[in-house]
Parts: sequence; C-alpha cells; structure tokens
Amino acid sequence: MARVKRAVAGRKKRQTLKELSKGYYGTSSRTFRGMKEQVQHSLQYQYRDRRNKKRDVRRLWIQRINAAARMNDMSYSTFMHGLKLAGVELDRKVLSQIAYEDEAAFAALAEVAKKALADAE
Repeated sequence: MARVKRAVAGRKKRQTLKELSKGYYGTSSRTFRGMKEQVQHSLQYQYRDRRNKKRDVRRLWIQRINAAARMNDMSYSTFMHGLKLAGVELDRKVLSQIAYEDEAAFAALAEVAKKALADAE
C-alpha cells in the first residue's frame, strides 16, 4: 500500500481551526484540543441561536401588540380573536409595526376587532 503524507492537509485543518478560535480565552485559542472543542461548541451555539432569534423576535412582536391592545381596552388574545372574526389577515410583524409607528391606525383595527366580537355574541 502506498504511503500517505498528510502534513499539508493537517496543517490546513489546524490553521482553519486557529482562525475560527481567534479571540477565545486561554486554552480555547492556544491548544489544538481546546480550539477544536471550543469551535465545535461555538458552532452548535450559533446553529441553536439562529433559530432562537426567530422565537425572540416573535415574542417582541406579541409584546408590542399586547401593549397597544391594552391601551385600547383589550387583551392580546381578544384582539387577535376579533381580527380573525372580522376577516383581517395581518401577520404579527405588520401588526407590531402598526402598533409601534401609528397609534391611530391600530386604534381603528381595535375598533374593527371589538365590532366583530360584539357581532359574534
């Protein structure tokens, strides 16, 4: 069997890890094993947090809608239910923007939701 010389490939691999672990504290940026473990964990955190960011942003939208709905004497859930009954199809991102930027428009939406709820009873 032929001899395999892998110094170039090994050096490239270590150099890549060294670049990825730049700025880490202590062993995490100095020893190969430390770099390897820290970079592996960092990539896992990165993957997880890209998904968690979506969750956090949606929570912010809901908080903004709730605050604006309460200023119009409704809770978040009754407001959303009223919009659904009224047939208003706006997603939470857009509702949050309206609540944040234009109180009058949101008040009009709240009135639509209240009317739909009253009609449903």
